[in-house]
Amino acid sequence: MSAMQKKSGLRGVHAGWYAGVAVLVLGLVAAVLYGSGAYDSWRDGRSLDQACDGTLARDGLTAALGSSDLRAEQDDGGTLAGCFVKASAGTGRAVRITLRWSTAGAPSGSAVWYESDYNGVRAQAAPLGDGWPGVVRYDGTWQIMVALDCARQQGKALVAYGDLYGASDGTALTGLGRVTTETARKAAGKYGCRVRAGKPLTRVSTARLGEPGTVKPLARAQGSCAALRDTPAAAGGTPGIMEYPADPDAPQTNCYLVTAAKKPGYGLYAYYGAAAKDYESAGYGGPDHDSVLATAACPGAGHEAVFAVYHLYDRDTDSYPVPHWSASFARSALKAFAGHEAERRGCGKVRIMDRP
Repeated sequence: MSAMQKKSGLRGVHAGWYAGVAVLVLGLVAAVLYGSGAYDSWRDGRSLDQACDGTLARDGLTAALGSSDLRAEQDDGGTLAGCFVKASAGTGRAVRITLRWSTAGAPSGSAVWYESDYNGVRAQAAPLGDGWPGVVRYDGTWQIMVALDCARQQGKALVAYGDLYGASDGTALTGLGRVTTETARKAAGKYGCRVRAGKPLTRVSTARLGEPGTVKPLARAQGSCAALRDTPAAAGGTPGIMEYPADPDAPQTNCYLVTAAKKPGYGLYAYYGAAAKDYESAGYGGPDHDSVLATAACPGAGHEAVFAVYHLYDRDTDSYPVPHWSASFARSALKAFAGHEAERRGCGKVRIMDRP
């Protein structure tokens, strides 16, 4: 064997040895990263970055889920974007964010919010506040819904839903509010929808109508029931009210007229923009309930507002707190409520309509 051949052979041996050492080192590094949790942390962080088509806002996630070790999964379900976020271990909570255009159908299951208007205070929605066109709902789990109208795109809004699963409190609900609103703001920018958004949320209340202490005399109405203050509602068997603060940005407003036994007897609702469209798509709450409807054209909404009054049913007593439905009283109450709402929002004339 020549000297040249010996050198070539040695070079081959050395190259193979170096390659083997490199593979071994890389394997050791990977094992260390995996064993220390660094890989899991990187993977989870990447899942959050990519969640909801890259629009998921992390602000509020830790508060909502009670943990900073979080992992996201895509969950669009045929909508514009969607994701499901949960703690890697521990709290048992999870957050689902769903994004859609108002021109598309509402997500499966959302119709429940518009089919329960007759059922006590189940269909209530509290205004989100801080300039956000959104509401807070509860039906066993918390949901926050925000509808951001796109400027220069008449009738189109970006709608965001945030659902919180698992035991929660005011801190968690405020976190959900931050995640939902800031994701909506971020998504609007990504998809070319110029919006007027609210201020960063600092508090979302868990208070709900129907709880002890939420009934007050009709004469003290000053929020969503203010229009009913000078009506003969007390003579009609409902001397009390339950209301939320008046909010000109909320896509839903509700007021409840309450009996002397503190049971809600009539429910009044106003739906605007995307909420009005969804309420209409859900069949105006269904045809089998005593109710009266009205509509009005509102500026920039893209869909006429819908107002409704319902004869309420009480599941606890399996009866109607107001035994006899008065269509004439319902029409007068709705006229006062809807007229006040329309004037406050700059809408046109209110038209009482026949049920579909």
